[in-house]
Amino acid sequence: MDGLRKYWMERLQQPLRNEELTWIERKVDLHERRSAHVARITGDARVYRTLQIGQGEWKVDYMLKVDFLIKQGKSMYIESEENQHRSHWYKGDLVKDEWIPNEMDSADHDELSLIEGEDDYRFNYDRQKAVQYANRWWNSYNPAYRKFENDCTNYISQCLRAGGSPMWGSPKRSRGWWYGSTWSYSWAVANALRWYLSGSTKGLKGRAVERASDLMPGDVICYDFEGDGRWNHNTIVVAKDAFNEPLVNAHTSNSYHRYWDYEDSTAYTPNITYKFFRIGE
Repeated sequence: MDGLRKYWMERLQQPLRNEELTWIERKVDLHERRSAHVARITGDARVYRTLQIGQGEWKVDYMLKVDFLIKQGKSMYIESEENQHRSHWYKGDLVKDEWIPNEMDSADHDELSLIEGEDDYRFNYDRQKAVQYANRWWNSYNPAYRKFENDCTNYISQCLRAGGSPMWGSPKRSRGWWYGSTWSYSWAVANALRWYLSGSTKGLKGRAVERASDLMPGDVICYDFEGDGRWNHNTIVVAKDAFNEPLVNAHTSNSYHRYWDYEDSTAYTPNITYKFFRIGE
């Protein structure tokens, strides 16, 4: 819809306000605090549903994709984020635009996958293939898999599988890590994958490391935004910045080359905790 594109092109060119920080403003602030500069911001709107609610009156659901050109020292890269919006139009004029933020997995966090077996098999994890998959599907959905309303862990599991991580445990959903006609809790629930990676000695395995900078592309970061022990988001490392800090991809709030700490997120709280996993070790 041309009206949406015009609206966002104009809005993104306006000076950032000091009051009531928007998610774009939080992101700009985050980059400045890590000695990076947002050199350019561009956006585009992709409409996926329209509903006529009256004579000349429409509701339009769309995804807003915003690209940030980040300059960090002598290096530059693109960070992208895609968020869901709902707009209200009357006789061709925009009446209201709402952002629908969603960063967290709202599935049943108490569902965990059991760690069983004594197999210490070390699989050959292809990090390049995992990252290639993450970049291919960061803002779309592979039709070979089910799309979840809260898709962050499903997406990470797909990336891990693309890298050669072996599945096991089917058909018991509370056992192992696997996908088929159904799937294990660890495949699709953030809390379940985090605890599975902590203890697995069979199939997909992860080794906890102390710092984000210890991670490599293809590794996984788990997030507990409230710090209450219920883990509600996962990302995959796809690159490192000029200071060796991870840049990540994610689903739910679709993200590409996003700085790993999520301080720009609406879900962020000062109590946030992280878990860093090296995969395949």
